[in-house]
Amino acid sequence: MSELRLSEAGVEVDGRWPVRGASIALRPGCLTALIGPNGSGKTTLLRLLAGLWAPSEGTATLDGRNLGAMSRRELARRIAFAPQDTQLTFAFTVRDAIAMGRRPHLGRFERERERDRRAIERAMARADVAHLADRFITEISGGERQRVIIARSLATEADVILLDEPTANLDIAHTLDILALCRALADEGKMVALAIHDLNAAARCATQVAIMHRGRLVAQGAPAEVLTDSTVGAVFGVRAERIVAATGESTLLFHRATV
Repeated sequence: MSELRLSEAGVEVDGRWPVRGASIALRPGCLTALIGPNGSGKTTLLRLLAGLWAPSEGTATLDGRNLGAMSRRELARRIAFAPQDTQLTFAFTVRDAIAMGRRPHLGRFERERERDRRAIERAMARADVAHLADRFITEISGGERQRVIIARSLATEADVILLDEPTANLDIAHTLDILALCRALADEGKMVALAIHDLNAAARCATQVAIMHRGRLVAQGAPAEVLTDSTVGAVFGVRAERIVAATGESTLLFHRATV
């Protein structure tokens, strides 16, 4: 079975270890929600999984192959990473920005083929940005730009989709749409991981939840096993209260911990 894995992986940056001793596996059909306080190492962990940063210790492998031994083109074909910080400041059209996701599949001077155009159109439709295709990226809102970055990742048609806070800046409707899209991608056999702050959303859409705290993976597993009142309270410094509706669906409510 295909697998993207970190084994006891860590990275040192300027004498600090934003992530250390991390072991986690992504598999086809699995949607992993990565949660944790700000600065806990979620983005760094995603960058290790994407092969953008090489581990200072431990290993990062895809189907048993070290990510560092793979070419940048091969990595880009297999693993798509959508950062939270879009950094799209040039006057590209939305379509041109999304078409960048096809570059790993094209030769240096090769033009778009029909299958590339189909992949771009599918990605725009799934991320609900087709109506923005001819707009300049500098003219659209932050939430729309976030969806463009997600569409660019989808256009790659990679086996692995890694999303850093994909629902940031999105309204409620598009947040629900993106979470449903992530679930659908996993159901189609992709390996999907996203960093997210909404613990209830993570519980509803994810196959597995992994909690980061101070650069360490402190818990991972099925949402019901990981998102316990005690673990959430210890990691986030809040008091968690679980409310169970008549339908059986549970929701976590949070209160500031009192001394």
